[in-house]
Amino acid sequence: MVTPFGWLASRISLERRSLRAASLTAMIAAILIIVGGGVVRVTGSGLGCPDWPACTDGSLAPTAQMGIHATIEFANRLLTTVLCAAVGWVIIAARLQREPVPAITRWAWVQFWLVVLNAVIGGVTVWVKLNPFMVAGHFLAATLLLTAAAITWDKTQNLIAGEHPASTGKLKALGTIMLAANAALVIAGTAATGSGPHAGDSADVPRMGFDWLGITVFHALVAVLALATVVVMWRTANQQQLASVSRKAKMYVLVFAGQGLIGIVQALTHLPELLVVCHLVGSALVWIGAIRLLLASHAPQRSAAAAAHS
Repeated sequence: MVTPFGWLASRISLERRSLRAASLTAMIAAILIIVGGGVVRVTGSGLGCPDWPACTDGSLAPTAQMGIHATIEFANRLLTTVLCAAVGWVIIAARLQREPVPAITRWAWVQFWLVVLNAVIGGVTVWVKLNPFMVAGHFLAATLLLTAAAITWDKTQNLIAGEHPASTGKLKALGTIMLAANAALVIAGTAATGSGPHAGDSADVPRMGFDWLGITVFHALVAVLALATVVVMWRTANQQQLASVSRKAKMYVLVFAGQGLIGIVQALTHLPELLVVCHLVGSALVWIGAIRLLLASHAPQRSAAAAAHS
């Protein structure tokens, strides 16, 4: 049986640059979803629309009487439409390539299902009135989506550039440790946020109950571990003349330095809203860097075409 995509693929072929543009757009949209959620949190708009999927009982969109919080929350929900369009573009662009790219196509579909998961968790988060653990789960689901988008983009970049990445056993082990440290960093960050003052709504929303100073210090210590691991990877890659790993490690360190500075300043200035949002942008960029560095550190010697099929 011929599927709609199969029918289109027999008549239309797209260039590699369309796939690169689509994968980059989807990754940017995934970042915007994370940032949008942060804006909702710091403005106290999490329950601006008290129901889901409609804003209120019987109304999909907020009314003028509901105020600015409802507008902010509804605008964040509309970002999902932008994200769906971007992910749909990736799926179509991957499927209609002249030369098949099954790995990229699979990761495009992973993005689609993670969009669905993120939307459902977001709805449940509203239903449970911003339970802080559910809010953290919503953020982690968005991070999973960003992971799939970053992998898709990285594979597309390697395919177009014709890179032949290679790695060693030592770098592979370091890459695994590095990603585990970054995952712990993200989770610790959700605990710090869930224990901090930005509950996501102007009403009395419960917090996680951790000591904020203690969990923040722990978050910082994990950050030092993550950074130290990447510095070792950078040095090792330079010694072994592995340019791909070295380049991505360097980029990670530079982005991480900026992110760390923002984190220190926001902690010392009592978490101003703008810096919290900037820290979320930084966390997304650091995570993308960690994913790309992991892929580079686990890459065997092979052709770019073979990499697209893996």
